[in-house]
Amino acid sequence: MKRAGGRIGVAVAAAGALSIAGLTGTAHAADVNNAKNAGFESGLANWSCTAGSGAAVSSPVHGGSAALKATPSNSDTGQCVQTVAVKPNSTYTLSSWVQGSYVYLGATGTGTSDVSTWTPGTGGGWNQLSTTFKTGASTTSVQVYTHGWYGQPAYYADDVSVFGPDGGGGGDPAPTIPAAPGGLAVGSVTSSSVDLSWGAVSNATGYNVYRDGAKVQSVSGSSATVTGLSASTAYQFQVTATNAAGESTKSAAVTGTTSGGGGNPGGGTVPKHAVTGYWQNFNNGATVQKISDVPANYDIIAVSFADATGTPGGVTFNLDTNGLGGYTVDQFKADIAAKHAAGKSVIISIGGQNGTVSVNDSTSAANFANSVYSLMQTYGFDGVDIDLENGLNSTYMTQALKSLSSKAGSKLVITMAPQTIDMQSTSNEYFRTALNIKDILTVVNMQYYNSGSMNGCDGKVYSQGSVDFLTALACIQLQGGLDPSQVGLGLPASTSGAGSGYVSPSVVNAALDCLTAGTNCGSFKPSKTYPGLRGAMTWSTNWDAKSGNAWSNAVGPHVHALP
Repeated sequence: MKRAGGRIGVAVAAAGALSIAGLTGTAHAADVNNAKNAGFESGLANWSCTAGSGAAVSSPVHGGSAALKATPSNSDTGQCVQTVAVKPNSTYTLSSWVQGSYVYLGATGTGTSDVSTWTPGTGGGWNQLSTTFKTGASTTSVQVYTHGWYGQPAYYADDVSVFGPDGGGGGDPAPTIPAAPGGLAVGSVTSSSVDLSWGAVSNATGYNVYRDGAKVQSVSGSSATVTGLSASTAYQFQVTATNAAGESTKSAAVTGTTSGGGGNPGGGTVPKHAVTGYWQNFNNGATVQKISDVPANYDIIAVSFADATGTPGGVTFNLDTNGLGGYTVDQFKADIAAKHAAGKSVIISIGGQNGTVSVNDSTSAANFANSVYSLMQTYGFDGVDIDLENGLNSTYMTQALKSLSSKAGSKLVITMAPQTIDMQSTSNEYFRTALNIKDILTVVNMQYYNSGSMNGCDGKVYSQGSVDFLTALACIQLQGGLDPSQVGLGLPASTSGAGSGYVSPSVVNAALDCLTAGTNCGSFKPSKTYPGLRGAMTWSTNWDAKSGNAWSNAVGPHVHALP
C-alpha cells in the first residue's frame, strides 16, 4: 500500500546532467580511441582505483576476455581513473559499457565543462553510457573515470572509449566500421510519433535513424521515438550503426503508420488546474472515509488500489466493506455518480507500494486494458492511475493505455505517480511511458517524498523537503517534453502519510507560485514560467482528514486560483 508513497531512493550526487547524451553524427575517419587498456585486457594497467576497489575479472565481460569489477564501500564509491592524452579545442565522445546499479561515467579537467552521466538502478545486463565533451585551448590531457555509489554492490565496466582526434598516443585499438543493425521493429504509434527499436551492435557507439531516406535522429541506445509526424500517414524507417571508423550500411526498412488525429488529452472533466487525492480502500490508522466524505477541493479522486488477478496484466477491485465500516458496493457506486454530478473525476489506481501487477508483453497489455475498462463500466471510474512502484515496461504499458483509450474515448483520465528516481531522465521507463502517451495523458503527479536527495534540471543536488526540491525536479519533466498541464506536485498530506519528505502546505503553494509565476522561489528559479501547470496531488485524502483537511483547505484554493 502507499503507506509512505514508495521505496526510499538512494541519494544521488552526480555532477552534471543525468540524461544520456545522444551522439550527433559520425566521427571523422582520423579519430581514434584515446583510452589505453580500454577493455582491461592488461589488468588495471593505465588505471588507478580508489581504496583498492578495482580488479580485472574474466566474467562477466562485454568484449574480449576481461572487464573491470569495482566494489564501493560505505565510504568510497569505487572510482577508477585514467589520464588520457587529448588534443586542445577538440570534441570527444566518451562511452563505456557498464553493468550494475548506479554506475557513473565522466571526464574532468576538460578545460571547458566537465561531464558526467549515469545509469540508475539498471541491475543485470550490459548498458552503454555515452556523453561528449570539448577540450579547452590548452588542454592536453583529461581524467576519465567510472564509479559506483556508496554502499551499493560491485559494478562492472568494459570497452571504455574516448573517441576523437589523436591526442598523441594513438588508438587502442583502431576501430572497425560496425555492422548494420538487425531486428528493426515498430512499437507504439500516436498521431504524431512512431517508436522504433532494434538489436544493439557490439562495437557501435551510436545509431542514426532515417525516415524515408533522410537522417532525422542520432541516439546512443537501441531505440528511438520519431516525432513531428502527420496523422494517418505511412513512413519508411531504417537505422545505421556508427563509431569512430564510420557508419554502417542501412538496416532493412520497416514501415510505421501513425494513428488518426482527434485525441483529447487531459481527460473529459478535469479542470485546467486540479488537485488529486488518493482515497484509501483500507484502514491503516488514517480517517476512514466514504467517497462522499472526500472534500470538494479534490478534483480527481484516485481509489487505492486495484488488485492483481491470476491472469497476467489483469486487475480487479474489491471494496473493503468490513474495513470501511460497512460501506457497501451500491453506496460506493452512488457516491461516485454524485462526484460526477459535482464535476469531479474518480479513477482506479493500479499498484502502490505493494502492487504486483505486471504488464510485460502484448497479452498482458491486452488483459490490463480489458480489465481496467471493465472496472470503469462496473463502478463508473473515469480512468486509471499508474502507480507501479516495482518497475514497468514502457513499450507494453504504452500499448495497454492506448488500447484502453481506444475503448474509453476522449474523456478517459490517465494519471501517473512515479517516484523521483523514475523521472530523473527521459530514458527511464516511467518517463518514456509518459512521453509515449502524451496525446492522452492527463497528469504526472510525481512523488516528491521518500526519495532522499536528487538532481534538479540544473544538475545540482537538492534535498527533499524544500521549495527547491519541488521546483528543480519538476523542471526536469517540463524540460523533458511533458506539457505543463501534465505536471503536478505530489506530496504527503501529513507527516503520517510518508516516511520522509513532508512539507507544509505553504511550501507546496510557494513551489506552485515559483513554477507558474516566478515568485516565492528558493535558490532555484526556472528559466521560464509555466502558468499552465496542472496542480498538486496528495497521499491521501484520509491522512488529510486525520489532520482536519489542513492540506486540501490550503492547497486546494491555491491551485484553483492559479492563472
